[in-house]
Amino acid sequence: MIEATYEGRVIARSKDTVVVEGNHYFPLSDVDEQYLTATRSKSLCPWKGVASYYTVQVDGSASRNAAWTYRHPSPLARRIKNRVAFWGDVAVRDAGADSR
Repeated sequence: MIEATYEGRVIARSKDTVVVEGNHYFPLSDVDEQYLTATRSKSLCPWKGVASYYTVQVDGSASRNAAWTYRHPSPLARRIKNRVAFWGDVAVRDAGADSR
């Protein structure tokens, strides 16, 4: 089980992440979208396509562009369509490791 947390709050939890370039991409259905606010930021990856970003907000604290998605990824990156990844102030960890 992989978890993404910000300010002590679990914002995503999944057994079905896809790892690309060291980032866990969570299915959108496993992300608590109440903590995400879309921004206007975009970036272009030569092989994945255009990324769209979110600010992660919990209890008045915000981390701008700490989450991203590829809404229309290139064919090479189709595995990450409808998935969200996190970085920066959002901690992503294997929550199953805590129970071992």
